[in-house]
Amino acid sequence: MDADQINRTIGKRIRELRNMNGLTQQELADRTELTKGYISQLENGLVAPSMVTLLDLIECLGTTPSRFFDEDRPDQVVFSEEDFFEKIDEGGSSIQWIVPMAQKYRMEPLLVVIQPGRRILVQEAHEGEEFGFVLSGSVQLHLDEKQFTVRSGESFYFAADRGHYIENVTEEPARLIWVSSPPTF
Repeated sequence: MDADQINRTIGKRIRELRNMNGLTQQELADRTELTKGYISQLENGLVAPSMVTLLDLIECLGTTPSRFFDEDRPDQVVFSEEDFFEKIDEGGSSIQWIVPMAQKYRMEPLLVVIQPGRRILVQEAHEGEEFGFVLSGSVQLHLDEKQFTVRSGESFYFAADRGHYIENVTEEPARLIWVSSPPTF
């Protein structure tokens, strides 16, 4: 197999995984800090990624190098921290995708840490449902104009047909599990 064939094979696999995850090229570019144009060129086999870039893409797409190159493996059932993909914003809040490639399923669970005074998961109204369970701290859940305080050990559930986000108005970080159905992140 020559270099052009390898580039096309890698690009095709990246496109397949991106589509299975329900991601646009822009969303994958944002997660990997690459440009949409580069993702497009990569998927079309026009550029060869560096090893570091390829490994970052593979991680962001919720797989491992061995699974990326081996299509015959069975679906994974149990996940550990090494499988997670994490994105940390400039304020130190984070979202961890705790089930890799969950975008291809009916729900997408996230582990979210919100730093004091920060808001996260700001979304316009969309189809589906949202569930959350606060592991520690407390958050303000905003649904359109209404606000709800959700404390450690409490959960929330709502139809996602209205604008929503969560905010930490306390002095301590808040940790929660957030599940979207269908996947939206």
